[in-house]
Amino acid sequence: MVTVRLWVLLLLAISLVTGGAARAEDGYRLWLRNAPVVHAAQQRPGQVTLSGSESPTALLARDELTRGLSELFPGVGPAGGTAILLRRAGDSAMRDGAFNIISSEQRVTITAASDTGLLYGAFALLRELGQGKTLGAIRLDESPAYTLRMLNHWDNPDGHVERGYAGRSIFDWWHLPGHVDARMTDYARANASIGINGVVINNVNARAMMLEPRYIAKVKALADTFRPWGIRVYVSARFSAPRDIGGLATADPLDPAVRAWWKAKSDEIYTAIPDFGGFLVKANSEGQPGPQDYGRSHADGANMLAEAIGDRGTVIWRAFVYAAENREDRAKQAFTEFQPLDGTFAPNVVVQVKNGPIDFQPREPFHPLFGAMPQTRLSLELEITKEYLGFASHLAFLAPLFEETLDADTGRRGTVARTVSVIAGVANTGSDRNWTGSHFDQANWYAFGRLAWDPRVPSAQIAREWAAQTFSRDPAFLNAVVPMMLGSREAVVDYMTPLGLAHVMGTGHHYGPAPWVSDLARPEWNPVYYHRADRDGIGFDRTATGSDALAHYAPDVAQRLLADEELLLWFRRVSWDHRLSSGRTLWEELPRRYDRGVATVERMRVTWASLAPHVDAQRHRAVADFLGIQADEARWWRDASLAYWSAMAQRPLPAGHAAPQHPLSWYQARSVPEAPGE
Repeated sequence: MVTVRLWVLLLLAISLVTGGAARAEDGYRLWLRNAPVVHAAQQRPGQVTLSGSESPTALLARDELTRGLSELFPGVGPAGGTAILLRRAGDSAMRDGAFNIISSEQRVTITAASDTGLLYGAFALLRELGQGKTLGAIRLDESPAYTLRMLNHWDNPDGHVERGYAGRSIFDWWHLPGHVDARMTDYARANASIGINGVVINNVNARAMMLEPRYIAKVKALADTFRPWGIRVYVSARFSAPRDIGGLATADPLDPAVRAWWKAKSDEIYTAIPDFGGFLVKANSEGQPGPQDYGRSHADGANMLAEAIGDRGTVIWRAFVYAAENREDRAKQAFTEFQPLDGTFAPNVVVQVKNGPIDFQPREPFHPLFGAMPQTRLSLELEITKEYLGFASHLAFLAPLFEETLDADTGRRGTVARTVSVIAGVANTGSDRNWTGSHFDQANWYAFGRLAWDPRVPSAQIAREWAAQTFSRDPAFLNAVVPMMLGSREAVVDYMTPLGLAHVMGTGHHYGPAPWVSDLARPEWNPVYYHRADRDGIGFDRTATGSDALAHYAPDVAQRLLADEELLLWFRRVSWDHRLSSGRTLWEELPRRYDRGVATVERMRVTWASLAPHVDAQRHRAVADFLGIQADEARWWRDASLAYWSAMAQRPLPAGHAAPQHPLSWYQARSVPEAPGE
C-alpha cells in the first residue's frame, strides 16, 4: 500500500512540474509522441475504417492511426468528425510502400497498393498533423526512392556495440528466442514510421556462430516481430563460416563443397524465415576473411553467395577495403579494387560504398565509385552513429552531411542519389532510455529514414518535422532550434577538421584530438599520414603530382573538387602562407575556423537555455549538460590542434587569437581510456 502511494505521489509531482510543457517520457517515445493539437479551426477526425485488407500490417495501420488521432485530439469522439478511410487498392503501377492521401472536409482517404503502404500513409498523416497542419488540407502522393532502406547494426552477440554510444545492444540474444523484449516492437514501430524496411542485426565484423541453428532460431523470433511492420531481417555473414563451423578445410568460393555448404545453409535459413532479406559481408578488410585469401576476387565471393540464396534475397558486399600490404593511398584502394569489377556482379548483389573514400569523416568528398560502376547495383552507406563527430556527447545534426553526399554531382550518372538503389545507415541505437545516447541524436535516426525515403527532402524541413514532433510545435521554439541544428555539423567540422583535414582523432576509440600520433603499426592508421604537416606546409597531395586519387573522379568534377577550399587539405599540400580566396593565408584562416567552431557551440548553449519554457526540465537539463561537455571539448580540440600546428609550422598564432590554455605536451599526455564503442 505504501509503495502504491509513493508511485501516485511521484506521478502527481511529475504532472505538476511538467505542466503544459512536453513530458519527460516523451523523449523515450522518440518522435512518436503525438502531442495534443491546439487549433480552434482544426477539423476533428472521425471513425477510422479499413477496406481491402485485414492483414496484420493493415490492422497495425488502422490501430496506429486510431491511437495517434486520439492522442492528437484527446477527448474528441469520432461522431460527426471527418471520416478516415484506409483503402488497399489493386493499382500495380504503385511501387511497394507508395501511398497517396486525399483530404476534404467530409473524408480523408489513404490509398496504397500494399499493406506497408497503408502503414506508411498512416504515419505520414500523423506526421503532418503533428506539425499543426489542418486535417482537410493534407494531400500527399509519395513513393519511396529506393526499394531497400536499411539500418546496419554493429551489435555483437555479447551485447557490446562497436561504435555504439547509447549503451548496450537492444538485441537480447541471451533470452531469445524464448523471450522477445517489448522494445523490439517499439523499435520496429519507430523504423516503420520513417519508412525503414530492412535491418542487419549483427556486426559486419561477424562471428560465424550467427549462422548456427540456435542463432537462426533467435533471428526468426526477431523476424516474426518485425514482419508486420514491413521490415525484413538480414544477417552479417562471416566469409570463413564453412571452415569455422562447417567442418570444411577451406572457404574458397570456387570450391564445390564450399558452394554446396552455403546453399544448404541458405536453404536452412529460408525454411525458418521465408522472407529473410539476405547477407551483408565485410571481406578482406581490417583482418576479416574473404575471397582474396584464396586468390579470388570480390565478385567471386559475392556471386557464390548470390547463387546460394537465388532470387529469395540480396547479398550486400561492402566496398570498405584497405590492406596492410597495400601502400597505395588509402583513399584510392576501394576504387582500385572494385571499379574494374563493374558488370561482373550477379543481379542480386549490391556493392555497399561509404559516403566518402576514407571513413565517415566530419567532411569528405563523395566516394568516386558513385557513378563509376554503371553495371553494378550500389548502396550508399551512411553513418548515423557519430564515430568521428563527438559520439553522443556532441550535438551534430547529420542531415546536412547526408544531403551533401546525396546531392553531389558525380559527373557521370547524375547525383550520388541517382546512382544508388539501396541506402544503408550504421545505426546509433542502444539500450539507453532515450535510445540514442542523447536526445538530439534521435534526430539523426529520423533524418536518415526521411532521406532514405526521399533524398529530396531539405534538411531544414527534416529538422523542423523532428523538433515539432519531439519537443514542441510552437513557432518560437522551432524558429530557434532549427537553425541551431542546421549549423551544428559545420561547427564540428570547424573545431575538428577544418579546410579538408581528416582522421586526426584519438587512436582506437576515435575520440578527441591526436594529430601528433605517428607510432602505429600501419601508416594509414596514423593521423600524420593524412595531414603530413611540417615546417613547409600541410595537406595530402592527391593531384597528379601526388597519389593522383583525384583522377578517379570525372574530369569536370575533379576540377570542381580541387577548387573547393572546404576540401583544400584533402586534395592538396600547400604552404602555410598559401593565399585563400578570402585574401587570408592558410595560417591566418586555420585559427579563425577553430575559433568559429567554438563560438558556434557557445551560441548553441545560449539558444538552448532560452528554450527552457518549451521543453520539460529533465530533457532540457540533459541537453544543456551535453552542450556544456561539447563546449569544453570544442575548446580542447581547438587548443590541442593549434598547439600542434604551431609547433609543426614553427610560428606563433596570428594576432587576435588566444594561445592554447596548456602547452602541447599537456594535450599529448591526455588520454580517454573510458571512451565507449571501440
